[in-house]
Amino acid sequence: MIKPRYRIASSRIAGAGQGLYLDEAVTAGSVVIAPDAIDRTWSFADVLARTDAADALAACVRWFEDRFTVSLDWPDECYVNHSFAPSGLWHLGFVFAARDLAAGTEVTVDYRHLLAEGQVEDFADAESGRPIVGLSWAESLRETTLALAALVR
Repeated sequence: MIKPRYRIASSRIAGAGQGLYLDEAVTAGSVVIAPDAIDRTWSFADVLARTDAADALAACVRWFEDRFTVSLDWPDECYVNHSFAPSGLWHLGFVFAARDLAAGTEVTVDYRHLLAEGQVEDFADAESGRPIVGLSWAESLRETTLALAALVR
């Protein structure tokens, strides 16, 4: 569920396709996206073993530890693009505003939190050219917990 009003439009990120843009301002620490209708999680090994594994990997998001969802129907949340300096903070399936966000801001998150540990994204970061490599669960949880705590002081 995307909480603020939004629209899907061409991303300003080179090669990213569509992006999700806010139609209203959001204050730092506010929930931008909250999980809803999650009916199943998969282990990463189970995602790789699927008969549609290539499609599933493109629509796969880590929620916790080694548990992933696969959203082949591409809900609007799937239009949140990657950035190493994201406007949103991914934490346990929620996306929080990483700072005060003006209307018109493209919502981005750091995909390293959504990938399996060591998994390399099919594309590099558009701004830096660096590879996007999944963090360990412990590193991701530690980093996002500390960042969220700093936002909600």
